[in-house]
Amino acid sequence: MSASTRLLGRPRIARLDDGREYRPSTSSHARSIEPSAVAKWVTRIILVLVLLYFLFPLYWLIISATKTNAELKDGSLWLASNNIKANYDALISWTGGMFWRWVANSVLYSTAAGVIGTLVSVMAGYGISKFAFRGSRVLQLAVLGGLLLPIALLTIPLYIVMHTLGLTDTVWAIIIPSCVSPFGVFLGRMYAATSVPDELLEAARIDGAGEFRIFFTMVLRILAPAMVTIFLFIFVATWNNFLLPLMMVTNNVALKPVTLGLYGMMSYFDPTYGAVLQGALLGVLPLVILFLILQRYWKAGLTAGAVKG
Repeated sequence: MSASTRLLGRPRIARLDDGREYRPSTSSHARSIEPSAVAKWVTRIILVLVLLYFLFPLYWLIISATKTNAELKDGSLWLASNNIKANYDALISWTGGMFWRWVANSVLYSTAAGVIGTLVSVMAGYGISKFAFRGSRVLQLAVLGGLLLPIALLTIPLYIVMHTLGLTDTVWAIIIPSCVSPFGVFLGRMYAATSVPDELLEAARIDGAGEFRIFFTMVLRILAPAMVTIFLFIFVATWNNFLLPLMMVTNNVALKPVTLGLYGMMSYFDPTYGAVLQGALLGVLPLVILFLILQRYWKAGLTAGAVKG
């Protein structure tokens, strides 16, 4: 059957060379899988409701950051712009001018853990995927077990280890534990298995390249989409981690991340809730900026390893 067609006088009707007529698809997919008009409207309505569900807490946070405690009790959903500066001054005053230092600490911890943890994860995932060695299956099961283990269960053992090493009340007590990501290793292994061809590695070895050169000059470029996803997951997990810094940083106020600092403000006997919420809003801005910058790479990374080429 010939693929050539020609349009007839009637719109959207075509005829094959053998005389048979058909209605060509006007979209990128076949007409047989085109959803009905009802399905399209139901989908749009559900998506709008989901969008409102996720955006409303952010909207509530923005308007609440401008209110006093009395205005918060009223339940109004409108801005109170005359209290923005007052809440900010209360935030800076209560924290002793340390608020932006705490935000910088969170950026430091999350960035360092994200960069180191991403490199460790892809190296481990690549090694498990492409090298045959004794105990590899046990190692893979251990990684899967790490995905199921709540990180809170490890906080006290980690504190004992860090205290024994004399690393408590230092930046390393937060960065080092945050660098380990079972999910990152799992994603790195899946992506390396499906996206790094063995033929490419063999050709590089025949040309005399060593394993470290192959990894850092070739493999890392192929694993870039997965690395962005791993980095974002580690960054967000470290940023939102509360129990670990609560245990590790007890005597040095200057080392607190923003989550721990705002908790201290909330534990005050009469906090200004609008100031606390404004601190939460300002503290989340680095995360928003990071997601906006890495959004397109993150989408590519989410599908990493999903389809084998």
